[in-house]
Amino acid sequence: QVQLVESGGGLVQPGGSLRLSCTFSGSRFSMYVMGWYRRAPGNQREWVAAITGAGTTSYADSVKGRFAISRDNAKNTVYLQMNSLSPEDTAVYYCNARKPTGEYWGQGTQVTVSL
Repeated sequence: QVQLVESGGGLVQPGGSLRLSCTFSGSRFSMYVMGWYRRAPGNQREWVAAITGAGTTSYADSVKGRFAISRDNAKNTVYLQMNSLSPEDTAVYYCNARKPTGEYWGQGTQVTVSL
């Protein structure tokens, strides 16, 4: 079965950068649309970015121009490069793998943007 393991979260100052990674196992990685979501304290989970197996990307308006999603199909890994971080980006970030038959979630990694 599919397993997703996120890494790369942590504490960063406003204006800083982080790169999240999500390692996929248990199925054929290239068949899945990979995405990142986040949940800030007291908020609903929100979609952040997605990338198809062919590399087509899409972004939420709140992160467009600051975040970049990418994938390495040889390494079964998806990345989220986050730049110009602000306190409003503080959240638990979740990796998602989706195809028509179902979807899977990682356990989440905490990103805190603070002085």
